[in-house]
Amino acid sequence: MTSYCERRVPPHVRDQVRMHHEFRGDSVTLFEDRPRWDKPEVWIHNPIAQFRFEKDGGRWTLYCADRNSKWHLYEIAKPSSDLESMLKAVDEDPTGIFFG
Repeated sequence: MTSYCERRVPPHVRDQVRMHHEFRGDSVTLFEDRPRWDKPEVWIHNPIAQFRFEKDGGRWTLYCADRNSKWHLYEIAKPSSDLESMLKAVDEDPTGIFFG
């Protein structure tokens, strides 16, 4: 996940946008961070995607956040045992829900 975040944001714009991830239980949440418009020293963390691991099936599922930061299953990406395929689904998203 760390290498994905580094690849996603080119070094020359990291003073304007960053990506990071957080683990919590069986899930990993991907965030996009940007400086607050009126206080650029304060960074705002926006949830982008969440990957949940189902122990029973040994698969990852992908969720997207709505404007209220509630998570919804992203049905276009089928569950997979490969987290890389879930990251690829975020990058290839035809709906624009992850990065607009």
